[in-house]
Amino acid sequence: MSLIELTAIVPRLRPVVDGVGDFALSLARELRERFAIDTHFIVGDPSWPGEERVEDFSVSKLTSRTEARLNAILTHQKSVAVLLHYGGYGYAQRGCPDWLVEALTNWRTASEGRTLATLFHELYASGPPWTSSFWLSRRQKTLTEQLARVSDSCLTSVALYSEIIEKMGVPARSLPVFSSIGEPDESPKPLSSRRRRLIVFGTPGRRLQVYKRSREALNRICRELSIEEVWDIGAEMDLEPARFVDVPVVLCGKMRGRKVSDIFLDSIAGVIDYPADVLGKSTIFAAYCAHRMIPLVASYNESSPADRLVAGVHFSLLQSRDGLSLNSGQRLADNAFDWYQDHRLAVHAKSLAASLERDGALAQEYLVHA
Repeated sequence: MSLIELTAIVPRLRPVVDGVGDFALSLARELRERFAIDTHFIVGDPSWPGEERVEDFSVSKLTSRTEARLNAILTHQKSVAVLLHYGGYGYAQRGCPDWLVEALTNWRTASEGRTLATLFHELYASGPPWTSSFWLSRRQKTLTEQLARVSDSCLTSVALYSEIIEKMGVPARSLPVFSSIGEPDESPKPLSSRRRRLIVFGTPGRRLQVYKRSREALNRICRELSIEEVWDIGAEMDLEPARFVDVPVVLCGKMRGRKVSDIFLDSIAGVIDYPADVLGKSTIFAAYCAHRMIPLVASYNESSPADRLVAGVHFSLLQSRDGLSLNSGQRLADNAFDWYQDHRLAVHAKSLAASLERDGALAQEYLVHA
């Protein structure tokens, strides 16, 4: 019997640096290895510069963002099960991908034998009246609701999103994201056996905020943990980190997967600028937890942590004045590592496979491939 095929729709894949794309690729590897579910990708960005294969996965690229073009690919693939990685801005400049929602609605309702699972990485934007997100929010919310109602399964990365979808009258499950740079093969060594190195990792925008908004706190943490070097990992920024940090800064540039993982395993802490109530959807935060580092979070909104996370237990707020030592940091790292185990990559793959089986997609595919 050949592999069962799942069609996954994503905004972009490698060689473009894209968090959702890296997440989807990691999940596809795990589904193939553990559950014999192969993935065919559909990339929703017509300007994506990739090829017809990424690693060992086949890829179709939309030459135009239209309902007709997506339906043509789905029909050609004879897709029975589709997994949509959804965030409105990944498929439309203003976050309103009407073409995508209409195409999947028509595809799903055309046959009872089809299954649509949607993983909501984002729901809809909001903001003050002088921003475009304020005026587009209602339309984005309408599309999210339409998509949720036509989906057989709704999955989210944070409990807040599941609660919003359930208020729309649709069941939803949440599972915090896994580390998209990989997970250690063995138990990470204690912090006392690692280099006194602190990591700033992520997109230029996220890293920029760490240096600009948290300069004083960042330097205080470096003193408390006797940090000898800060390693900055990611695409080049319009800023020189060394101007903001009192210890030497190593600019690593863009790096991927296993190389980043090896660096994390020999570092004691990692910093991220991110809202505390949605930390569960940050693959960077997940990576710090998976590698048993001290997660340091610069969160400047008024919201409280969610998804069973507690400040001072699983991570340290960068602007906290409680003080941090290697011993107290080890407790944070241990708690963060333990929290991560309930939603590591293997758990995500098992959850999705079970969802597809429950919705009948796997049974249908077995009949097709038998």
